Amino acid sequence: MTTRPRTFAATIGLLALTAVWGSTFVLIKDVVGRMRVVDFLAVRFSVAAVAMLLLFALPVWRLPRGQVARALLLGLVYGAAQLLQTWGLKLIAPSVSGFATGMYVVFTPLLAWLLLRERIAGVVWLAVALATGGLALLSLHGVSIDLGVWLTLASAALYALHIVGLGRWSREQDAVGMSAVQVVAIALICLLATAPQGPALPPDGSAWLAVLYMALVAGAGAMLMQTWAQAHLPPARAAIVMTTEPVFAAGFAVALGVDALSWRMLAGGALVLGAMYLVELAPRRSVALEAEAIHHEV
Repeated sequence: MTTRPRTFAATIGLLALTAVWGSTFVLIKDVVGRMRVVDFLAVRFSVAAVAMLLLFALPVWRLPRGQVARALLLGLVYGAAQLLQTWGLKLIAPSVSGFATGMYVVFTPLLAWLLLRERIAGVVWLAVALATGGLALLSLHGVSIDLGVWLTLASAALYALHIVGLGRWSREQDAVGMSAVQVVAIALICLLATAPQGPALPPDGSAWLAVLYMALVAGAGAMLMQTWAQAHLPPARAAIVMTTEPVFAAGFAVALGVDALSWRMLAGGALVLGAMYLVELAPRRSVALEAEAIHHEV
């Protein structure tokens, strides 16, 4: 069974990567205003894939064939989710996209129960409800259900499938190799989306700096951290921790003067953080929730 200190470290790691993701919203908004979204994704993940293969060629080579196949599948799922989310974002407001994407917090425990027959503790469902309410306060100011929302909800379901699959298949000793193979698969599917003309490169130096940050820190580094962390956390708990992304995004937006602090930000952030607090306290009070982690050692 995963030890409590390692579980805590995995939670801190996921918080760190969601903070990085939250810091990218302003950068992405600027870059995609000057280049096609599919070009941005293709260049970003291609750079990340090359960097990871250069740095981690040996762990990739040593990865068992079964883990290579699983990592490729997970990468394809994640890459498809990125494309669906991006296409949906063209049709709806970014705030609505953030809420619809965050619905992976609901889909993840459902898929874990349906596909893996995992028993989800009641406190986790309470945390899911709190996180969903927090996401709504942070993101929604009225919404209609249209094609963009459906595309984004489909991406959220794929993100949830990725979280569940990673939670099932990730092992600490394989984390580096699996993360590299996943990024390669993401790059391939994003490159295919730019066919037939292929990806256009960033238009200037500032765009290149943003793409490099997104590729190396928010891409390769984040995938490595998520793969390692999910070797020690059940999927439902990982999804709840990752819903702190819009909290960090709102914080960066306020700090950079892009948005003004509001009661909705404070209340929504408090609900999301309360959900994370619940799932962090739960293992100390509930044997049932601890049992969710056993599948990592089977």
